[in-house]
Amino acid sequence: MSLLLAMFIIAVVLLFAIGIYSLLVTTNLIRILVSIEILTKGVTLLMIGAGYATGKMVEAEAYVITIIVVEVVLLAIATGIVLGVYRNNGEIYTSHIKNLRG
Repeated sequence: MSLLLAMFIIAVVLLFAIGIYSLLVTTNLIRILVSIEILTKGVTLLMIGAGYATGKMVEAEAYVITIIVVEVVLLAIATGIVLGVYRNNGEIYTSHIKNLRG
């Protein structure tokens, strides 16, 4: 295993650890979105590392571009939902939001 691949793995593990910790600790909806972003950045870095390790960088880059596009769309939708929750409740903390009826 090369040094670059080991650095990829260490960075991915750190990103996953930070994202999971942040998801478990926070109650702020914006911070939850940022935590999910950190997790998806770990996935994209893992895909690039896997492409480097297998020698299939073109396929890995195509997957990463697809992941980034889907991530941006989901982030835009989630941000809209968070803004709607803020307009209705005046809070973005999950512990204060009580009326989430459909």
